[in-house]
Amino acid sequence: MSTEEQILRLDLPALLRYGIGPGAARRGVLFGEGAVAAAVTLDRLGVQPRAVAFLAKIVRSGGTRYAAGLPEPFPGADASRTAADWLANAAAVALSTDDDETVARWFEAVAEILALRHRTAGAGR
Repeated sequence: MSTEEQILRLDLPALLRYGIGPGAARRGVLFGEGAVAAAVTLDRLGVQPRAVAFLAKIVRSGGTRYAAGLPEPFPGADASRTAADWLANAAAVALSTDDDETVARWFEAVAEILALRHRTAGAGR
C-alpha cells in the first residue's frame, strides 16, 4: 500500500470535529496529516488549488456555517459532496469567529499543499 493510500484512510470528518474549537485535541493532526489527506483527495477529484483558497475566503468572510450551506463549494459533484461533508462536520463544532478562522486557515493549508503537488507534478513532466 502506498503512502498516499495510507493517508487517505484518515477520517477527515472526525479530524475536523476534534481539531476545531477550544482545546481541540486533534488540531496538530488536522493541520498535518489531515491537510495532506485533504489535498490528495481533492487532487484526485481534479480540484484546483485556487478553488480551495477561494473556499477559505468564503469561510473567513461568511463563516463555516454559511460555507456549509453552499450548493456547490467546488466544481463537480464528487468534489462538492466531499467539501460539503467536511464543512458540515466543521460547522458542527465551529462556535466562534476564532473557530471559523481555524477552518479558513485549514483550507488555506490544503490549498498550499495541493498547489505544491501540482508544481512538483508539472516539474516531472
